[in-house]
Amino acid sequence: MIELRNINFRYAGGTDASGLANIELIIPDGQVVLLCGGSGCGKTTLTRLVNGLIPNYYEGELSGEVLLDGKNISALPLYETAKYVGSVFQNPRTQFFTVDSTSELAFGCENQGLPEREIIQRVKSTAEQFNMNDLLGKNIFSLSGGEKQKIACAAVSAADPPVIVLDEPSSNLDMSATKDLGRMIRIWKEQGRTVIIAEHRLYYLKALIDRVIYLKDGKIEKDFTAQKAFELSAAQQVEMGLRPFDLGSFPVTVHPVVGGGMIECENFHFAYEKQRAALDIDRLSLPQAGIIAVIGHNGAGKSTLARCLCGLEKRCRGVVKVEGKPYNRKQRLSLCYMVMQDVNYQLFAESVEAECTFGIRNPDMETADQTLYKLGLAPFRERHPNTLSGGQKQRLAAACSMVCGKDLLVFDEPTSGLDYDSMVRLAELIRQLSKIGKIIFIVTHDYEFFCRTCTRVLHLDRGRVMDDFSISEESVQRIQEIFDVR
Repeated sequence: MIELRNINFRYAGGTDASGLANIELIIPDGQVVLLCGGSGCGKTTLTRLVNGLIPNYYEGELSGEVLLDGKNISALPLYETAKYVGSVFQNPRTQFFTVDSTSELAFGCENQGLPEREIIQRVKSTAEQFNMNDLLGKNIFSLSGGEKQKIACAAVSAADPPVIVLDEPSSNLDMSATKDLGRMIRIWKEQGRTVIIAEHRLYYLKALIDRVIYLKDGKIEKDFTAQKAFELSAAQQVEMGLRPFDLGSFPVTVHPVVGGGMIECENFHFAYEKQRAALDIDRLSLPQAGIIAVIGHNGAGKSTLARCLCGLEKRCRGVVKVEGKPYNRKQRLSLCYMVMQDVNYQLFAESVEAECTFGIRNPDMETADQTLYKLGLAPFRERHPNTLSGGQKQRLAAACSMVCGKDLLVFDEPTSGLDYDSMVRLAELIRQLSKIGKIIFIVTHDYEFFCRTCTRVLHLDRGRVMDDFSISEESVQRIQEIFDVR
């Protein structure tokens, strides 16, 4: 079993945010445990204690003991801890060590010095268990986000640790890939492994978890059985900042759209090297007003469209016309602002406040201050962006987009790592931007955010437009079919 005894932790740098205080917790063998709570509540920090990244990788002030079958994890080197605990991170790219999928599945076993015959058998049986024989022998960097996550989970499983820790594993996955993730967790549960999941999206875990640990301000606020957690009313879940366990009860909101004008995309064709076309759109005409959701499964071409739209892909020769005025690729760099899926690529300044106006000539400081306040970032204005939680970084990148003053805004998975409260705040701010005339595209798999925010659906598959329609009472059934919500 896992036991945390009187744990207190504070990250190096003197900040208490995302740290832990007075943690007493016992997790028996074979239990599937959900860690939930608002962004920065300490979920990820707790997982880092269990897998040994604290104090071996993340420095800080630690007191208390973390025990696994009586062994003090904090005193073990990471290579020893890896025999007991496997980790799947929010971004699977950060944990790959090889360039092909088969080698990645074998990597952990090779590190343990297992015989070659046993390694081959483990790779084969793991691929069969997870129904992923078709992914073997492929270049990892050619895979979709969902396929990469599947490889990361399988690689951990092949190493056969008794404990598996997952940190926001569904944040960048479509509905189908999320269901695959749920099936993997079920396999681990049936094998008797202990599984600890830090997560904001809860619906796919309803039939899997045994226990819910709710954290707030670095402390364990509540410790539920799964059944007790499911009995929480919708009002109680909202008060706790939790997303719903049942997507079927989440209503699609029809937002009225006011305004005219069209945005046209012409000759949007793009292919990555030695691969099929990632984007194949001759012509696309969309209304300027409202908020356009770009949806589809992992690998459908959504992020590629976003990058081409903003002029970030040099080999895309497409032209965008706004109210008849054409913009080539270079011109779109000054017209558009993109919040990337991995916001770590676009945070540069020394403080949250400085980041909000970084690279902007004559920034509107009043708007910057109001945006930080509305997104709940004002208390962190002096903090370095790298000290923020994943959800807080996501909000900061969104804040930058609202201060930059550009006319066309593209958000690529903006709710990755966001709790319920942050998702609601972001939805409200994006609607306000739409009302003042900004053209907004949102690439998203987040059904709850989609329902609250968007006015139009642009559904892609294999780089082509499959559906293009306004959200209305008549289109709800089609939307639920695309998102696979029942």
